[in-house]
Amino acid sequence: MRKAAPYIAGLAVVVVLTVLAYQSGPRRRPIDPLPLKGGDERDNRAIGEIDLEKLYPGLVLRSSKGPEKIVALTFDDGPDKVYTPQVLDILREKGVRATFFLIGSRVDEDPDVAKRIAEEGHSIGNHSYSHPKLTKASPLLAQELERTKEALARLGISDNGFFRPPYGAAEPSLIEQAADLGYRVAMWSIDSLDWRGLSRTEVIRNIQGYVEPGSVILQHSAGGPGEDLSGSVLAVRDIIDLLTAQGYRFVTLPEMFPSPEKCSGS
Repeated sequence: MRKAAPYIAGLAVVVVLTVLAYQSGPRRRPIDPLPLKGGDERDNRAIGEIDLEKLYPGLVLRSSKGPEKIVALTFDDGPDKVYTPQVLDILREKGVRATFFLIGSRVDEDPDVAKRIAEEGHSIGNHSYSHPKLTKASPLLAQELERTKEALARLGISDNGFFRPPYGAAEPSLIEQAADLGYRVAMWSIDSLDWRGLSRTEVIRNIQGYVEPGSVILQHSAGGPGEDLSGSVLAVRDIIDLLTAQGYRFVTLPEMFPSPEKCSGS
């Protein structure tokens, strides 16, 4: 015990010195939580399509909510001379009407195909003039929508009052500006992902297992340079046959989402 005493005393000294050093040294202030600012949260937090639909019911449209077994086929980015006529051939063969969201500059390039879409009873929506990624409200949105309306008007065609933002990119300010310009914003509930150049089988797989009453299906009837949509075109006939066999009826977006005026009977 006597031999251990010096070690115990030394340890006690070390402990005392350590405590004193801690008490006399700089203290760290506790970290204050960052204040939450409503404006910053509102302006910077990304809002998904489902939440946009909740924020703007009747204005942002993704799917019909009723029990009726209806489904809408929609085709973006046309017209062109390669894929759009093939899609139209299949729709005519099957007696199905769809909704085409056309790019105004392509309407100017391929007016005959755009006229065929209208003449065969399909509905035509506005997909901007040059397909920019707009996201937020801006003077450019008004220009893009108006130029596409003018391109269609030169062919004697009126758009259906639905706007589909390029890339599906939309924030609340864009939704509100589109509404001020007289448009409802048409999104989708099923993305075929055909823009990835998928095969017929892959496109069918991405659609078939997700359809429910009121679904809005997104495909493309034209693409960017080098984009291969042949698999998507081949899948159209199969999708129609599969869903028809399940009791679904195909409608256009104006049929699925009647305008408030028509709903009120005025």
